[in-house]
Amino acid sequence: MAEFWADWGAAAYLLAALWAFFEGETFVLAASAIGAMTGVVDPWLLMGSVWFGSFLGDQTWFTLGRRYGPRIMKKYPKAEAKMASATGMLLQYGTIFILTFRFLYGIRNVAAAACGLAGIGRLRFALLNFCAAGLWAGSFVAAGWFLGGLIGPERLFHAIAGGALLILAIFLFRRFYRRRRLARTVPAL
Repeated sequence: MAEFWADWGAAAYLLAALWAFFEGETFVLAASAIGAMTGVVDPWLLMGSVWFGSFLGDQTWFTLGRRYGPRIMKKYPKAEAKMASATGMLLQYGTIFILTFRFLYGIRNVAAAACGLAGIGRLRFALLNFCAAGLWAGSFVAAGWFLGGLIGPERLFHAIAGGALLILAIFLFRRFYRRRRLARTVPAL
């Protein structure tokens, strides 16, 4: 990854913004850790680019939820369950939810669309989203920078791979557990 930043220069920050537009936690952590170890990544430029990308991504999902949400919910019943969960959290926690949903793995894009679907005001969402994107960008760049300085270049790949495997194991366990629980609740014919 260090070669990528060295070869691509400023274009690498555009890719970071694009990555953050969709998700990007692992990428931001890895890029900032590489920056701490090698000095090829400027943490301030990285933070600014992922802040901007994350902000624009959630604004896009918000707008799509606001404009097309009801039609999409009718077409995709599985999406309706996720949307209902995000909307429930939005109604329960309000502003705190908008400021923190990007830290909840797997619901970031759905949550932004749920805010649009729930009728949150455009200006209110944009201001809260801007603050939340900055908080997210700053915390992940700082965490990656600290991680890179703490573990060093030799163990960086292992730490990221271990974290990804842990997340995958938790996901698979939850999926298995849900299926098993669902199988127990379905009456035998």
